[in-house]
Amino acid sequence: MIVAGPVLFARGADAADARATLLVVTAEGAMAPELECGGVPVTFRRAATLEGHAVLTAELVLPVGPGAGYTLDGTFYPVRTDMTGDLRLAFVSCNGQEHGDGARGHDGRDVMWRRLKAEHEERPFVLMLHGGDQLYADEAVESHPDVARWAAQEPGRRQDLPFTPQMEAAVSAWFFQRYMDTLTQPAAAHLFARVPSLMIWDDHDIFDGWGSHPQALQESAIAQGIFRVARRMFVLFQLGGADDALPQTCLDPTGRSLAHAARFPGLTISLPDLRSERQPDRVMGPEGWAAFERSLALAPEGEAMIVVSSVPALGPRLSLVEAVMDRMPRAQKYEDDLRDQWQSRGHREEWRRFLSALEREAVSGHRPLVVISGEIHLATRAEMRLEDGTTLHQLVASGITHPKPPMAFPLALSLLSRLGESPLRGRPIRILPLPGRRMPYIADRNYLVVTRRGGAWSAEWELEETGRTPPLPLSA
Repeated sequence: MIVAGPVLFARGADAADARATLLVVTAEGAMAPELECGGVPVTFRRAATLEGHAVLTAELVLPVGPGAGYTLDGTFYPVRTDMTGDLRLAFVSCNGQEHGDGARGHDGRDVMWRRLKAEHEERPFVLMLHGGDQLYADEAVESHPDVARWAAQEPGRRQDLPFTPQMEAAVSAWFFQRYMDTLTQPAAAHLFARVPSLMIWDDHDIFDGWGSHPQALQESAIAQGIFRVARRMFVLFQLGGADDALPQTCLDPTGRSLAHAARFPGLTISLPDLRSERQPDRVMGPEGWAAFERSLALAPEGEAMIVVSSVPALGPRLSLVEAVMDRMPRAQKYEDDLRDQWQSRGHREEWRRFLSALEREAVSGHRPLVVISGEIHLATRAEMRLEDGTTLHQLVASGITHPKPPMAFPLALSLLSRLGESPLRGRPIRILPLPGRRMPYIADRNYLVVTRRGGAWSAEWELEETGRTPPLPLSA
C-alpha cells in the first residue's frame, strides 16, 4: 500500500526523452507497487527505511510526445514531456507557516494549490520549481523535551549539550511525519505525481534562520544534529535521492553543497544551495561556489537560463535597517532574518560576486537569464541593467500557503526600495510593481507561471485576493 507519493523529480530532457525519478513511500514489508513506463516494467529500489516505512525510488525515461506518462498499480499518470516548443513552468515557495502548520485544515491552507492544480488540468505544466521552505520544520525542536529545553536557552549556553540517539530518533520521526503530511496534501499531491519537480531548500526546511545565527548556536551538537536529520530528509523527499547516493543532477562531489542543475531543450535551470555551508559571514562555501559555477557552464550559448535563488538576489538597501537595529538591543531577534538576505552587510562582497557571475553568464553566453526567488512572503519583481544593455530580471513569488504578512511589511519595503541600491558600480537595482499593480510589494499568497511561447519568455503572478497579473515580457 502506498502511504505517500508518487512524486516526480526532473532529471533533464532532450528532444527524444524526459528523465525523472519517481518516489513512493510504503509500509515496510509491503510489496513494492507495480510500475510501468512505456509498457515496460520498471523496478523500484529502496532509498531508505524510516519509521516502519520504506522509501522507494525508480528511474523513468519518458518518451517525448502525446500520451506520455507512467502506470502505477494500475493507475495511469499523464506527464507533459515535450519541451521543444511552447511550454509553461510553475514556481512555488513557502509551503507552510512557522507555528501550527500541521494543525491547519486543507480548506483554507491550500487555496493556491487548488488554483494551481486547476490551471495544470486546463494547460499542463512541464516543470514545477520549488524555491525553498517546502517544509516548515521550526517545531521539530518540540519533538523531544531535552531539545525543547536547548531551544529555550540563550544561544551562548547551547553548545555544551549533546545530541543523543534518543533526540535523533525523536527529531527524525517528527521530520518524517511532516513530510508525509506535506506530500499528501490533496491538490499538491495531484501535481507532485504529474509534474516533475526541481526543489532547493531554505532555512525553514531545517529551522528558522539556519546559518545566520551566532556560531555558538550553529556549531552546537544539537543544532548540527538537527541539520543532519533535515539534510537526510531533504535529500530523500525533495531531491529524490537516497541514503547512499545523491542524484546525478547534484554538482558537488563532496556532498557539502546540494546545489544541482538540469538541462532541457533551450533551457537550463540552476539551483544553488544557499543553506548547507551558510555562516553569519558567508552564504556559500568553496564547494557551493564551485557547484554554482559548474551549473552556469552547463548551458549552451544563446539558450535561456533560470537561476533559483532561495533568497532574492535583487533587493532594497537592507544594510540601513541592520545599522539601525544594531543600536536597538530588543531588535536582536530580527538579526538572523536580515543576515539571511544577500543585501546584508555581512554578505556584501559575496553578493557582488553572485551578481557578477550572473551578469558574466548572461552577457558572455548571449542568453536571457532570469532569477526566480521566494522567501519573503510577498510578490515583487526587480531589474538590473547589464553591461551590454540587456536586463537581468528577478521574479519573486512567496508564499503558496504561508499567511500573508501585515500590511506594514510591504509598505515599509516599498518605501525602502525608493532609496535604490547598486552593489555593482553603474548597475542600479530597480524594485518595480507587478504588471497592473501600483505597489512594488504585494502581500497576497501567490504563485508564478513562466511561459515560453514562440521563443519569447513571459511571467504572470497568480495572487490570492487580486487575481492574475498581465504577462510581463522577459525579453532584453
